[in-house]
Amino acid sequence: MGDRYTITERLDQGGMAEVFRGVAESLQGFKKNVAIKRILPSLTKNEKFVSMFLDEAKLSLYLQHANIVQVFDIGVTDESYFLVMEFVNGCNLKSLLERLKARNKRMEMAHAIYVMLECCKALNYAHNVESPETGEPLLIVHRDISPPNILLSKMGEIKLVDFGLAKANSQIESTDPGVVKGKFSYLSPEAASGLDVDHRADIFAVGIILWEMFTGRRLFYGDTDYQTVELVRQARIPSLQALHPQMEPELEGIVRKALARDPDDRYQHAADLGDALAQFLFSRRMKVTARDLASLVRDTMSDQARRKSMEPQQGNLIDQLIQHEMGKITSLLEGDDSPALADGTGGATSLDPKAFIDTSAWTDDFGFEDDGDDGAQEVAVVHSRPASEQTSTRDDEIESLQQMLEPDKTGVHGKAPESSKGVVIALVIAIILAGAIGIGLLMFKDKIFGSNDGTDNPTPPAPTRIV
Repeated sequence: MGDRYTITERLDQGGMAEVFRGVAESLQGFKKNVAIKRILPSLTKNEKFVSMFLDEAKLSLYLQHANIVQVFDIGVTDESYFLVMEFVNGCNLKSLLERLKARNKRMEMAHAIYVMLECCKALNYAHNVESPETGEPLLIVHRDISPPNILLSKMGEIKLVDFGLAKANSQIESTDPGVVKGKFSYLSPEAASGLDVDHRADIFAVGIILWEMFTGRRLFYGDTDYQTVELVRQARIPSLQALHPQMEPELEGIVRKALARDPDDRYQHAADLGDALAQFLFSRRMKVTARDLASLVRDTMSDQARRKSMEPQQGNLIDQLIQHEMGKITSLLEGDDSPALADGTGGATSLDPKAFIDTSAWTDDFGFEDDGDDGAQEVAVVHSRPASEQTSTRDDEIESLQQMLEPDKTGVHGKAPESSKGVVIALVIAIILAGAIGIGLLMFKDKIFGSNDGTDNPTPPAPTRIV
């Protein structure tokens, strides 16, 4: 594309990638703010994670909708992969809800309905989008609908982001049978059971978020990941009217239908759920616009800016190294209008799933411990084993997925050997000692070597006169 990218701020870091705010400058000098998603260096050698990242890149190229974050460019360097996306100046739904909860408040009912109504528009588009090359339905399923992936701008726009776990016919990386993808608390019962999922799994996730916004509580949240998965499988939904005095039976019926355990009993399309929510708003004469959401977003942004100003500034050197790396970025997009990716050598051939490594034979026995994080996670669900066996893996077979996704917490990746640390410490001590010796020689050279007047014998002192 010929654009140059400059990093201005680190925004967030997740299990697979970190996100920066940046500026894209074209050859003609035009500039615009962008979000730059960079795959973590510790994962670039893992072919499965790279394939998943490229899945998101390819899918995002097809998606052009007002309620979906747009992707502008895909790049690669010797060290990592980059995704250049639309920058949404605002906050995510998780931050907004946490701010309200800290003040013992809940989002107003009309506002919550409006947010999820906009998400239904995005999902209806993604579920029905067709390939511009073949005209065939892509059958996209997001599979990770959750508050962190719903962005709200300070102008009140609602946009869905992060199709990194999306399932589509065009995927490079295929999901092994029995492997669960997504945040545990927002899975559908069929996904938590390791069964095949379709677009109705996203509708279930929308129902979860609606329930949580109305009550100010988590719907499926156990003490451990395993307990959370079990709660999702059972899909027992507490009464909304018991937790929210103003809840009307009609609205609770809409939420319960979205949360039906059997996919056949749910709304069959995101548009159907959106229509039901819109009908409720209109029938109750509830007026909600983007302007109403904008004030909430701006208040959340102000709180975030205040907290950030009190935090110590870190990572300047790392950001400089990343910026230097971005100077060598090579776009993987073709110059034409068709969404296509190039191979890693910088060519311009269309993305061919057959050219990538077959992942069907890869192990599906991933497991990890609970760390309290709501980041994207993956676990193999095997119904024939006891729970104790489901949560353990052999150390000589594969690292836990938690270690692979969160190297900073576990210290698995990037940990320097003890011998290297010893050498560095010895060098530092030697440099300090050499400096001290040099300073001592300069200060006491006259006493050690005598005066530097060119004679061998020093001049005797003058005699003392006695009067």
